[in-house]
Amino acid sequence: MDMLRTRVAQRTRRVTLTVLAAAATVALTAGAASAAEVEVLHYWTSGGEAKSAQVLKQMLEKKGDTWKDFAVAGGGGENAMTALKTRVISGNPPAAAQIKGPAIQQWGDEGVLVSIDDVAHADNWDKVLPTQISSIMKYKGQYVAAPVNVHRVNWLWINADALKKVNAQPPATWDDFFKTADALQKAGITPVAIGGQSWQEAETFETVALGVGGAAFYKKAFVQLDPATLKSPTMIKALETFKKIKPYTDKGQTGRDWNMATGMVIAGKAAMQFMGDWAKGEFTVANKTPGQDYLCVPGPGTQDAYTFNVDSFAFFKVKSAEVEKGQKDLAGLLMSPEFQEIFNLNKGSIPVRQGMDLAKFDECAKKSAADFKNAQVKGTLVPSWAHDMVIKPAVEGAFYDVIGEYWNSDSETAQQAADKLAAASKTN
Repeated sequence: MDMLRTRVAQRTRRVTLTVLAAAATVALTAGAASAAEVEVLHYWTSGGEAKSAQVLKQMLEKKGDTWKDFAVAGGGGENAMTALKTRVISGNPPAAAQIKGPAIQQWGDEGVLVSIDDVAHADNWDKVLPTQISSIMKYKGQYVAAPVNVHRVNWLWINADALKKVNAQPPATWDDFFKTADALQKAGITPVAIGGQSWQEAETFETVALGVGGAAFYKKAFVQLDPATLKSPTMIKALETFKKIKPYTDKGQTGRDWNMATGMVIAGKAAMQFMGDWAKGEFTVANKTPGQDYLCVPGPGTQDAYTFNVDSFAFFKVKSAEVEKGQKDLAGLLMSPEFQEIFNLNKGSIPVRQGMDLAKFDECAKKSAADFKNAQVKGTLVPSWAHDMVIKPAVEGAFYDVIGEYWNSDSETAQQAADKLAAASKTN
């Protein structure tokens, strides 16, 4: 009898355990089914950028959502935008995509973006974002995108040892720049690292034009697209100064990605690079220290101006309530102080959220933040036309072509290039 009772008890325990296990499986399956799969299209694929994307993924998954990575490398984002268009046209957009500037408005016009106003209002975005940036994130008065950072574009990155070898100081004027470049070339060091891609050439020219003409000239030419300014004597001088840099670059630049050019500066194979502060992320990954291993200075003549580029994510209409919840989780995370700090420390940029403690940030970032505020006061804060922040993509692409052709031509004059810029500004 005792043996029978024991067998019954054992069987009961087995049945109970089986039922509990089955219940646990059902619960886990239900939890997995309700977790939002948030597909995120981005082009953060280099060292510092990829590290930042990983941070965002981990934070989103802590909220119970699933990050589905849709990373598209190359082209300064052009390849990613091509992939996005294909997905939207096919009726299967990602939950969020890294887009910015006028492109946000264009996607809004297509009726495919979803409002995240409730998230923005709950966190008071209108007060914690600069108005020059919050307006870009809205479509018809409602937030449809979340910004993650502010990049300064008009930086010149310098290998400190290379500068010491020629006993030079960071160039503050274009005359200084070319004198230093001559000395570096004589010392057997490539003065300027650049990748032979249209956006890198355009970005370099953007910084040159700002340095030669100043912020007021820049706004009239590249924000207002004034034809007379685009072919003015000042523009011709800017184009001539830009082309003067070419002999100080190497012959292996064709098709080189920007981070490979940054790597040349890190390794001392080249001395300087005109590049936005995402380049700092590469120095950080290489364990280099600002002020010691490398220097960050505004491009010659741009000390009082600031060209900004803001990474942001726009949210697309989806048919799943779970994904909508994940989109709102993502939007909240992107603007959270915790993510703003972690992300920008990795990325090389500064928080777009105002009023944050920058104690953990390096001297380049602190200078960037101070110069941003100074430029706001002086009216010299300008959007980067070379990075999708102000002019429509068709005009930007036409400008890319004009600048690239001029950079690579042995015969085209600055006057001819200026006339082409004026004509390109009317591209539909």
